[in-house]
Amino acid sequence: MNELIELESPRLYLRRWRAQDLPALAALNADPEVMRYFPTCLSREQSDALAARLDSHFTEHGFTFWALERKDDGSLIGFTGLARVDFAAPFTPAVEIGWRLARAHWAQGFAREAARAALACAFDRLQLDEVVSFTTLGNRPSRRVMESIGMQRELAGDFEHPNLPPGHPLRRHVLYRLRRADWHLAL
Repeated sequence: MNELIELESPRLYLRRWRAQDLPALAALNADPEVMRYFPTCLSREQSDALAARLDSHFTEHGFTFWALERKDDGSLIGFTGLARVDFAAPFTPAVEIGWRLARAHWAQGFAREAARAALACAFDRLQLDEVVSFTTLGNRPSRRVMESIGMQRELAGDFEHPNLPPGHPLRRHVLYRLRRADWHLAL
C-alpha cells in the first residue's frame, strides 16, 4: 500500500473522503450548472459510488480527487486532485488533474489554489514526469484554470472521449499537459 497523502493550501484542506461528505457531494453532482460539461447529473447512488471509487483509488495509489474543505468554516466545496486515467487514449497511461466545485465557490481562486497544491504533490512528492488534464472543447472555465496553473494545450492531442457515444455533443475533448521541468521553471 502507498502512503496516503493529504494536502493543504492557504485556504483549503485536500483530504480523504468522509461519510459526512456524501450529502454535499451528492448536491454538487446533482447541480445541472456544475454538471453542464458532463453527460448527466448524478443520482445520490451514483454520487456515493463515485466517492467509493475515489476512496478506492486513494487506498491503491495514495492520491485521488481529494475532498476540498474550507479552512475557515469547514464546509465541503467540491474536489480537486490527481487520478490515473481509466480509459485508453493516445496519451495514456497518464495521471490527470481535475476539479469540480460547488457554484457558490466559483471565481474565488479555489480551483487554482487546490490545483497548484495537487501539482506540487505530483511533481515534488510523487516525482511524476507529467500530468495531463482534459475537458470538453467548450468548457472555458476549466480551460482557464488549466492555463492559469501553467498547463499547455496540445493541439494534436485533442481526442474523442471513448466513454461517450459517437455524435455526443461533449465527446470532443481538448488535452493539456504539464511536465515537471516546466512546472519548476514556472515557479
